[in-house]
Amino acid sequence: MKRKWTDKKVLILGLSKSGAAAAKYLSSKGADCYVTEKNPLTDKNYTLQQELLSLGISVETGHHTDEYIDGAYIAIASPGIPPKSEIFERLKEKNIPVIGEVELAYLEANSPFIAITGTNGKTTTTMLTSHILNSEYKAPVCGNIGVPPTSLIDENPDYFVCEVSSFQLALAPTFRPQIACFLTFTPDHLDWHGGLENYFEAKASLFKDYKQPMYAVFSGVDEKIYEFSKHYNGDKFIYAKELDSNCCYIKNNAIYFKRNKEEEIIKLEDIRLVGEHNYQNIMCAIVIAKLIGISNENIRERIKTFEPVEHRIEYVAQVNGKTFYNDSKATNPEASFVALKAFEGKKLTLIAGGRDKNTDLTEFCKDYINKYVSTVILIGEATQRFKENMEQNGFTNIILSNSLQEAIDTSLTLDNEIVLLSPACASYDMFNSYEHRGEVFKEYVKSKL
Repeated sequence: MKRKWTDKKVLILGLSKSGAAAAKYLSSKGADCYVTEKNPLTDKNYTLQQELLSLGISVETGHHTDEYIDGAYIAIASPGIPPKSEIFERLKEKNIPVIGEVELAYLEANSPFIAITGTNGKTTTTMLTSHILNSEYKAPVCGNIGVPPTSLIDENPDYFVCEVSSFQLALAPTFRPQIACFLTFTPDHLDWHGGLENYFEAKASLFKDYKQPMYAVFSGVDEKIYEFSKHYNGDKFIYAKELDSNCCYIKNNAIYFKRNKEEEIIKLEDIRLVGEHNYQNIMCAIVIAKLIGISNENIRERIKTFEPVEHRIEYVAQVNGKTFYNDSKATNPEASFVALKAFEGKKLTLIAGGRDKNTDLTEFCKDYINKYVSTVILIGEATQRFKENMEQNGFTNIILSNSLQEAIDTSLTLDNEIVLLSPACASYDMFNSYEHRGEVFKEYVKSKL
């Protein structure tokens, strides 16, 4: 139910894309918005600050002052602010409630949400789901994918197809989507959540008690998620595993959906996406589409026309007989697993490294590097730890490089057919974001044509 915002003082924590969208939406509804950003103003968010100021929205940077905080009716927090931050303690002391931008959109919107969460696979599944649903409905992507859902409220879509991170879920106490999907679970963001189980609970909160969605969709191949699904009492569907009913699976080189009857949806040979992990993403999207009521013909045609997500095992070019793929979105080792498996049987050069997340590298090195990779080229801050872990696990064909461009030049001299950028690390040591890293990779590779 929408609130009346006229003349209410609202505090927005963070001069970010989601914070700005919340401020603009609430200001348009009559709220008195104050945006407070702890970090100093940068060139990157200067334009955003000026846009908000032109709308009569107050903005401060470099601190959180009592002038902005005192008297606030509610605070809307950007998802990147850790829960133990000093600003949250100050708001608690002043009895000011805090929610996230996704929660705000859910409370204000008249249309249902489809929520997609998991450590990896969210973006592809979200974009594919939207692509399929848009054949019959207005169903834009939003959320962690980079489009704040509050920016779409006044467009009145039929569905919000929302990628949701654990950060966003931690600030969404009443968020209850019509369909909620849990794709994968591997260690990530452990510092933010304070441990692995806290991280899992943040994801699993989508399916708990009063927040239970109309339909829940779970992976049948992720062991932790599948075990969790067995104890879920609501209406649920499992993908990537054949069951008696309510499932989506692969057999006879095709994807099938089964509810009251078995239906063949699409043959694998008609799918453009690469890798087993993408078949799983497709199966999840099929379940959603079938629950919404999209025809099999439209599902099939939309899957056939879907373009791979940028920076996720994205084909770049062929140079000197070598095929280059950009997987810059792989910011943890587990995300790189799926890319490596996608090229099984190929002679592969892997470009990895960046800002280390200090996750355990044993499985990455022992089970994946040794099995799928011919040569590793390492860049960035994580170089030494990655090199040591690879050598400890018996892999020694390692080349150290001073830059991404140098790594690409080196890869062109090697006798391997595939060159894959799948860093298994964050990008912030050398780049502004994983998108920036991917763009640099693509531009330099194409300069060699």
